[in-house]
Amino acid sequence: MDYENYIWDLGGTLLDNYESSSHAFAATLWSMAERVVLRTDVYDALKVSTAYAVEKYASDLPGFLEEYKKLEAEELEKPILFSGAKKVLTDLSVKGNKNFMISHRNHQVLTILSAAEIDSYFTEVVTSDNGFKRKPAPESINYLLNKYKLNPKKTVMIGDRPLDIEAGNAAGISTIYFDSSTDSTLSGQAINTVSDGSLNSKPTHIIHQLTEIIL
Repeated sequence: MDYENYIWDLGGTLLDNYESSSHAFAATLWSMAERVVLRTDVYDALKVSTAYAVEKYASDLPGFLEEYKKLEAEELEKPILFSGAKKVLTDLSVKGNKNFMISHRNHQVLTILSAAEIDSYFTEVVTSDNGFKRKPAPESINYLLNKYKLNPKKTVMIGDRPLDIEAGNAAGISTIYFDSSTDSTLSGQAINTVSDGSLNSKPTHIIHQLTEIIL
């Protein structure tokens, strides 16, 4: 892929966190309300967004999000990257490309990147502490485009959720949808979800392995 600037999402894109996050979410539901929800259902909800999962399963539990985030942070003390993540970041950096990150997490994301030993690859990491509207709003992408004078035609947003693709498209840059599912049925559903034909959700590329980026 012929791009100069790569703007990454973290969770579900570089960081293989949905299993641990789903476990933390379900455990918090049980501890606060003895409520049982299938981990697979929680996983699917979190893939949409954390806010969606909370609204669906814990909207009546004050303080749930805070407790969930505390437990999730413990789970993420030993982050697991998707296969090929470090190789892709290394190869892009060696070639002189720039890597950026936009995450909905707060400054905790910096600790995660350091623990995963990939923090040095990023020119800048934008977190919720920056105060921009959350994706799919394009504010955080536009901030990077303007600050670093990035060529939109040579810049791409990489993520695993429709909101990542919508944000990139709204900012006028190319997009890569990362579908990590190994189940062909789930993979097909994911592609249909993100490529629903609308201008805001159709990705420029769809990949199933991160290393496809450097082919």
